[in-house]
Amino acid sequence: MNTILESVRDGIEADPRDVVDRLPPLRPQWLGDPAFLQVHGLRYPYVAGEMATGIATTAMVKAMAGAGMLGFFGSAGLTPRRVEAALDELDIALGSQRAWGVNLIHSPAEPGQEDAVVDLLVRRNVRRVSASAFMKVTPGIVRYACTGLKRTAGGIERSNHLFAKISRPEVAVQFMSPAPQQMLKGLAAQGLLTPSECELAAHVPLAEDVTAEADSGGHTDNRALSVLLPVILACRDRAQSQHGYARSIRVGAAGGLGCPSAVAAAFQFGAAYVVTGTINQSAVEAGTSDAVKRLLSQASMADIMMAPAADMFELGVKVQVLKRGTMFGVRATKLHQVYSAHESLETIPAATRSQLEKDVFRCSLDEVWEQTRRYWQARDAREVSRAQREPRHKMALAFRWYLGNASRWAQSGEAGRELDYQVWCGPAIGAFNDWVRGSFLEDPAQRTVVQIARNLLEGAAVVTRGQQLRSCGVAVPPAAFDFRPRPL
Repeated sequence: MNTILESVRDGIEADPRDVVDRLPPLRPQWLGDPAFLQVHGLRYPYVAGEMATGIATTAMVKAMAGAGMLGFFGSAGLTPRRVEAALDELDIALGSQRAWGVNLIHSPAEPGQEDAVVDLLVRRNVRRVSASAFMKVTPGIVRYACTGLKRTAGGIERSNHLFAKISRPEVAVQFMSPAPQQMLKGLAAQGLLTPSECELAAHVPLAEDVTAEADSGGHTDNRALSVLLPVILACRDRAQSQHGYARSIRVGAAGGLGCPSAVAAAFQFGAAYVVTGTINQSAVEAGTSDAVKRLLSQASMADIMMAPAADMFELGVKVQVLKRGTMFGVRATKLHQVYSAHESLETIPAATRSQLEKDVFRCSLDEVWEQTRRYWQARDAREVSRAQREPRHKMALAFRWYLGNASRWAQSGEAGRELDYQVWCGPAIGAFNDWVRGSFLEDPAQRTVVQIARNLLEGAAVVTRGQQLRSCGVAVPPAAFDFRPRPL
């Protein structure tokens, strides 16, 4: 049977009559866009995403940087003081010599919080920021992305690199377009951007790295990557043509990437880089409890569900969470149903109120509100004032007490609250667990973020090579596509 040579081995040339074609070597670092590696100074086109409330830890970011990959610290839900402490640690360990970044999450309910984090990121010269859950461009995002723009002999140079994580084409278009002129004028009037930065902003996209986020954990639109990524790539091509940018916008892929075949498929679709999230939550470096890591290591792709989001509860926005081993999704959904059906805490029927106090809150609603009031009095007293004027807002804040605490209970491994753990999780965890079963990565204690990444990339290269051979006419056995994890 004819064969294909990848290279000449042992100095012995094969009989030319047995050669169908020749393929060069294929290395994992060649799977994505070389420009992505060059711009960010990376070895591999792989990003560990920004799991919120510090689940994506500084340890994870440092490990990724040391392996020539990019990691984003999960700053969403943390106070600016905690974010700054993380920046101190990353500055000392990595400085500007290695690529690393921080998350900026959209906070429509707390715009002051979002602006405070932007202030911090600009002041501390954080060079890479991943913007997530944004439904539209905001002045804070524009300020970060356009700060430091300057013209050099090689063209317009960016100081700050904005990664926009999106799942809808209408949002992608906003980030692929130049910054809105009205926002630029407003920021210039406040002295937050210079006239030169505003002028140059008209010639570059707001974000040169746009991540198409498919069916992921946490905030998600549950899109299939095979549908979403081609649509976003087409948006990119139209933006390039319309605006005539000197550099191409790079589109990455996230969501549902839990095994080598999925990663290989993302690159075959044209992804410049891949982003993983859910699977890293089971990694050694992840800032969550061992109890959660065990739950994740046992999950299948069907062990997930949608539940109300704490940060956008009143808007009806949902997040994808783990269903196996926890009742959080069911209980949070019940809370939103009660919120939708009633005008205030006082109008909730006595039987329903009693059930919530017994099964969900484990204390009286009066106690829940008192704790909630104290929290918001310290964080943003305007929320307390609004709650006094608007009974439904008061009810929403009280119900958010449960949603917010549920994620903290999971992260700390709160004893007695196991059935209330909120664990942001996508179906990728099931594919990952199926793939690693019987290998060293089956044990959560062996799941370092770098071993996960290296094995996925190595496996994706193997799967890609197998497909290349098959497309050249070689009868490739199924085993050629089955890369088994091994210590790398």
